[in-house]
Amino acid sequence: MSQQTIGVIGLGNMGNGMCQTLLRNGFKVYGTDLGVAQQASARALGVAVVESIAALCEQVDVILLSLPAAKQVQEVLLGEQGVLNCAQAHTLVIDTSTSEPDVTRSLAKSLAERGLALLDAPVSGGPAGAAGGTMVMLVGGVEADLVRAQPFLDALSSKVVHLGPSGNGHAAKLINNLLCAAHLVSTAEAVALGRKAGLDPAALLDGLNAGSGRSAISEVNFPRWILNEGFDSGFTMQLMRKDLRLALELIEQTGLELPLAQLVGAQWAASEATLADQDDFNCIVKTVAPGDLL
Repeated sequence: MSQQTIGVIGLGNMGNGMCQTLLRNGFKVYGTDLGVAQQASARALGVAVVESIAALCEQVDVILLSLPAAKQVQEVLLGEQGVLNCAQAHTLVIDTSTSEPDVTRSLAKSLAERGLALLDAPVSGGPAGAAGGTMVMLVGGVEADLVRAQPFLDALSSKVVHLGPSGNGHAAKLINNLLCAAHLVSTAEAVALGRKAGLDPAALLDGLNAGSGRSAISEVNFPRWILNEGFDSGFTMQLMRKDLRLALELIEQTGLELPLAQLVGAQWAASEATLADQDDFNCIVKTVAPGDLL
């Protein structure tokens, strides 16, 4: 099979963006998705859209997953018409979803027993990063499989970090999203405090971003999606709340006492009462000092 060919399962916001990048870099891309609109959008890009996982597996031996959660990853890999039963010999699966480390380790074992390979390679950067090829990828899995995947990962990302065995990439991504969730809350509190103290929010952020208080949230999210009240990053409250729940479960599994993480998790969980699942995840700032932030 040509090293320039890859299949993508899941053609939503992130999958579509990654298809754009792969095509732009000269790869032949096959794709499949249950959604008719997602199929049409990918087809318009130049993706060779097929109707099933089995049909996709006939064409490729490297498959990239862009799915919402561990449940969908399990269904796609282990279902009766899933990858495990339909894949070509020595197929490599690259899972870019944000999933559960223990589930990933179990899936990697199941695939390895059938001569297949799995890398967990969750991504940071959102749909814009996917379409621009500027994501960060946190990878767990066997080194040799990472070498095989490298041409695709290099096209999709600005940085690839190998964190060790299967599941470690997903553990790192949960930790990353825990920090992201905390930074959204803490930066919103800082901006609200600044407004009360008579500071212009944009000027305050310029100052913070020149100092030690900066983060990706203050440098990117606030200027791009929050201060202008655009709230259209492409990543939802539902997905971030899911990731926070998984991060809290990971903390519980380790036996650590992390009170700040618990407070952040509780604030995000409580937001279900006022913020819909499909709201942009940056909307969490609306729960901080209402009337004094924006």
